[in-house]
Amino acid sequence: MRVAEVLILEGRNIYSHHPTARVTVELEDLCDKESREITHFNAHLLKTLPGLAEHSCSGRQGGFVARLQQGTYFGHIVEHVILELQTLLGYNKSFGKTRYAGKPGHYQIVFEYGLAPLVQPLVELAIQVVKGLLNEQSVVIDVLLEDLRRRKAEAELGPSTMAIVTAAKHRGISVRRLGHESLVQLGTGKHLRRVQATLGPHSSCIAADIACDKSMTKLLLSRAGIPVPFGLTVSNPKEAVEAWRLIGRPVAIKPSDGNQGKGVSLNLDSPAEVEAAFELALRFGSKVIVEEYIKGKHYRLLVVGDRLVAAAERIPAHVVGDGIHTIRELVTITNRDPLRGDKHEKPLTRMYLDDLSGTVLKKQGQNPESVPSEGLLVYLRDSANLSTGGTASDVTDDVHHNIRSLAVRVARIVGLDIAGIDMVLQDISEPLVLGSVIEVNAAPGIRMHLYPSQGECRDVAGAIVDMIYPAGHPSEIPVVAVTGTNGKTTTSRLIAACLRRKYAHVGMATSAGIYVDEQMVVSGDTTGPWSANVVLSDPLVEAAVLEVARGGIIRGGLGYDLADVAVITNISADHLGQDGVETLEDLARIKGLVTEAVRDNGYAVINATDPWCHRLGVESKRSIVFFSSESNDIIMQHLACGGKAVYILGNELVFAEGSNVIKQINIDDIPLTFRGIAKHNIENCSAAAAAAWALGMDLAEIELTLKHFRPDLKSNPGRQNLITVAGVNVMIDYGHNVAGINAVGTLAKRLCRGQVIGVICAPGDRTDVAIRSLGATASEFFDAVFIKEDEDLRGRRAGEVANLIKDGLLTGGMAEDKVVVALDEKSALQQGLSLSSAQDLLVVFYESLEHTLALLTELEQSLPASQTQMVVAGVVGR
Repeated sequence: MRVAEVLILEGRNIYSHHPTARVTVELEDLCDKESREITHFNAHLLKTLPGLAEHSCSGRQGGFVARLQQGTYFGHIVEHVILELQTLLGYNKSFGKTRYAGKPGHYQIVFEYGLAPLVQPLVELAIQVVKGLLNEQSVVIDVLLEDLRRRKAEAELGPSTMAIVTAAKHRGISVRRLGHESLVQLGTGKHLRRVQATLGPHSSCIAADIACDKSMTKLLLSRAGIPVPFGLTVSNPKEAVEAWRLIGRPVAIKPSDGNQGKGVSLNLDSPAEVEAAFELALRFGSKVIVEEYIKGKHYRLLVVGDRLVAAAERIPAHVVGDGIHTIRELVTITNRDPLRGDKHEKPLTRMYLDDLSGTVLKKQGQNPESVPSEGLLVYLRDSANLSTGGTASDVTDDVHHNIRSLAVRVARIVGLDIAGIDMVLQDISEPLVLGSVIEVNAAPGIRMHLYPSQGECRDVAGAIVDMIYPAGHPSEIPVVAVTGTNGKTTTSRLIAACLRRKYAHVGMATSAGIYVDEQMVVSGDTTGPWSANVVLSDPLVEAAVLEVARGGIIRGGLGYDLADVAVITNISADHLGQDGVETLEDLARIKGLVTEAVRDNGYAVINATDPWCHRLGVESKRSIVFFSSESNDIIMQHLACGGKAVYILGNELVFAEGSNVIKQINIDDIPLTFRGIAKHNIENCSAAAAAAWALGMDLAEIELTLKHFRPDLKSNPGRQNLITVAGVNVMIDYGHNVAGINAVGTLAKRLCRGQVIGVICAPGDRTDVAIRSLGATASEFFDAVFIKEDEDLRGRRAGEVANLIKDGLLTGGMAEDKVVVALDEKSALQQGLSLSSAQDLLVVFYESLEHTLALLTELEQSLPASQTQMVVAGVVGR
């Protein structure tokens, strides 16, 4: 048994609306074997992972055990072992399914995951566990999980960032992790903001640098009249001792540019202590500060924006004697607290005995082997940082108003929008008399406020998010997602053209590239999740139109969280036989994800003449705007219930809501419809108009867009573009399936007074049946056909696709002498142009628009031009 493939689906996907992995496992010698066939296997499995007894299966809790007893395949067993291992790692994920992968012995295991970097090692460990049990080996889960726990600690977001992410998601703000550290993007487009730990989008680099330089911080604060300890910066032990003598009282020594309490020593009052503390501080910074030691309680005050949001009293790492155990033993016992972990992985950090703790213990007359009396508090550190094992008690409600004002002023003077201010005070509930500001921290840790050892937990992460996105400030730009079988690109372009009348900067991802402000920024077929992220991560973009294709959904899920409007143009046969898509129902289920991922106040824009689209609209449970190239019962019933629809009545494009007709536009005034004869473009225009209306666009602006959007290479490149090459009228299109050939062929027949000649091709990854059907459909519209092949054969042999198309053409009734196989595109175009007269129309289906246009330009210069030009349904070829 081995892992054959691992696919990570970070966004909403066809299996779940949560991050999901799809793993293909090859069972090898376990193929077709069931759990009941292996003696003692079930018992050993449940003994090793007793939590499996609670796993649901077949719709009931504990059902997995029943399946084991009845006999189940090992792919299914690995699925449940994966889920249980995740539970042991702290991820409560219950969704999983296993299915046949279409190849003997291969199964796809789909499951929700907690952390993407753990997926592959998690699956490999699950297989290792099952194999070990099959071989009757001793399997100790805790030992096997050690490596995964280490990886988890390294890969997880830190507690501060995770708290902010959780608060953002709770507020409906989209979140995307950038890289493998703690940098996170909140929101989209012009509203996106980036945070890293508690460094926010408005955190000043200069302010952070000031806070990291303790000497500069003290200088600024003292000049502002804020009490800080008197001190000096020194460069060697001798200067440190001289500074102590100058201060004339116990001192604190710390690195000038340190953090997390590293290298800090307090209450030093002898040359030997000062010299040792200097050497320690120098290990953690480039400069060393000697300053007066301030007696009192240690407090951390968190300022966010212009207000104090939390305060905590911090207590250094310590143990409490019981008269029985040594200090070393007490540390071990205390570290067993499940709230303590390594570094920042848990609310509290484990305590450690080292040279520094030895020094602190010595000052108390203790050592690691001492047995402190019952109730005696023994400190292991001078500094009160949580990162060195300290604890915290919430005192937010006790802070005196003068102290509150002082904390906010300190943050303002340093220039930090998020600041952790360390103060030593006699009592935080009283005005400042004896006390001082010790440090100001940029990117302060917030664990102590989220999980205080005593007192109330404070939603400081929520306060940070609320500062980034104040009430009434949006976090997301409007998103329109467009899916379907045909018409997606034209519809997307039309919607984007509408939005440009309202928004200054519109981003768009289509099968023809990614555009920002009508400028292509990425070329190619860009209809997957990566492309959506490119658009939504651009801070210039104010609104986005995202074409969403089947392949991208299957292989990567959605690249956005929720759309404001989702459009399904139509559902027809294409890509069947690929990626497990065998039927129209399969295809509809995949496309339906787009209508599921719509905001509660958003709209699904649905084709009322397509039964699959109608079904998806109803299932989406979102408000619907229907569109159609005709009026039908579905639209009338929808309007009778007060709904919205855009449809054709007579020769008018009608916008209606309830019993009211809001607006009408004459079809002849919409260039894309070719005076009403391009039915497929009437549907595309209706869909785009409905989407723009659903998004709140003014109907007058929509009308202007429809009247100015032309079927040319500028507005809609590669979609029914009419050009003239050497006197021959040429239509260029991307039709690559039966429905596309039918739509373009119908239009060409109605436009042309002479012969319609085709230069056609088909993608090689379609089934033989689909390619033959494309050829048969083409036979209905073309008087002669030149068959070329794509540069990318998609796994086919040269000539294989062309022969399948030819079979379809002949089966459809086209005479063999009207069919020419010319695999090279230039040859096919040249022959097509040579055969065509001025009254004919040459329809060219392309693989690459740029390449085809370049070939046509080259051929135009080498072929003699016809002396006449043809008028095509009122459109002059030029």
